Amino acid sequence: MRVEQVTDPIAYHAEGPVWSPGWGGLRWVDMLAGDVLSLADDATVTRRHVGDVAAAVRPRRHGGAVIGVERGFALEDADGTVTHLPALWDGDRGIRMNEGGCDPDGRFYCGSMAYDKRPGAGTLYRLAPDGSVTVVLTGVSVSNGLEWSPDGTQAYYNDTPTQRIAVFDYTFESGLTGQRVFATVPAEAGRPDGLTVDAQGGVWVALNNGGAVRRYSPAGVLDEVIELPARKVTACTFGGPHLDELFITTSRENLEPAQDPLAGSLFRARVDVTGLPAREFAG
Repeated sequence: MRVEQVTDPIAYHAEGPVWSPGWGGLRWVDMLAGDVLSLADDATVTRRHVGDVAAAVRPRRHGGAVIGVERGFALEDADGTVTHLPALWDGDRGIRMNEGGCDPDGRFYCGSMAYDKRPGAGTLYRLAPDGSVTVVLTGVSVSNGLEWSPDGTQAYYNDTPTQRIAVFDYTFESGLTGQRVFATVPAEAGRPDGLTVDAQGGVWVALNNGGAVRRYSPAGVLDEVIELPARKVTACTFGGPHLDELFITTSRENLEPAQDPLAGSLFRARVDVTGLPAREFAG
């Protein structure tokens, strides 16, 4: 499967690509720079600084975006105004937000991790449309890759150091329940990072330090591998007018300038399945 380099290595730690027609296409984050990036039709990229950290971004139903920032959430209005909601914790814990996604009922989740990656320091939070925040999971190490099945009854989630892709049952009333192992990624293949789900229920997982994206069937069986010319593959999403292009982000965090020269670039692969429209925040 041919992979195309879309941008130069313009990001330090690119993450969380999302396609939304309301935005006019693709956005993703340069997380530790605190920037949201947008891709234009002519492949030029614009940046918008939103805070010390830009962990995750998703569209809002009435325009704008919801953003995971260093210690909580921010809301971007349709006119571009960004409002930071109250911080979820004080600033001396060495913790930051890392990755997120929206559930089928329009609530936004974002999970945290320690800057030093110490085990069990993270938490998965849920922001409701009314602005209230609920703790969903505790004792997480590196919260990553949250997305729902096509029918909305299951959610897939990565706590990266476990090497496992977890699956939960989901209802609006109960939230995420019944956690179990969907698939295990061998350590030599890389670390499970961001993920997305296609219209057939296949789960596509970015492999950090593995230079690849893997697709698992709805039964959890590995059935496709896309190899990339950069090792720190961080996340992927479906985009394009027909949602048949897989956009893939990469990182050059902690790399020397001469190492992995294409790291930090955005890539694109043509695949033989289509994705699902981005789930939107209802607030």
